Amino acid sequence: MRWILQAESDLEVARLALRESSYSMSCFFSQQSGEKAFKSIGYFRGDRRVFGNSLQKILDRLTETYPDLSNLRDSACRLDQYYLSTRYPDALPEGIPYEAYTEGQAMEAVSMASEIVTSARAFLE
Repeated sequence: MRWILQAESDLEVARLALRESSYSMSCFFSQQSGEKAFKSIGYFRGDRRVFGNSLQKILDRLTETYPDLSNLRDSACRLDQYYLSTRYPDALPEGIPYEAYTEGQAMEAVSMASEIVTSARAFLE
């Protein structure tokens, strides 16, 4: 339960960052929210450890047991793109993260993370 609660908190931070026009941080916290939501399912399944930061890789392992989660793959792959490039000034070929991300990207990231968190919460209930 700690993992889904933190995922929900990170999603709220992503929404707050979106409202405050901090789009790179909104994208990053959306990624973090999705990652923690997927990890909550892994721990619910009984995994002793859920390693990694890639939503896609975590989801691939989860779909072995829960194939219905495969509909979240596109969102997982898209959110994975926000793990590093949203935070580090040398992660993009030009520019810096706080200038590079758009409101549209942040809105989409929050929406995808929200779908993942909602799905994870349904598994836990």
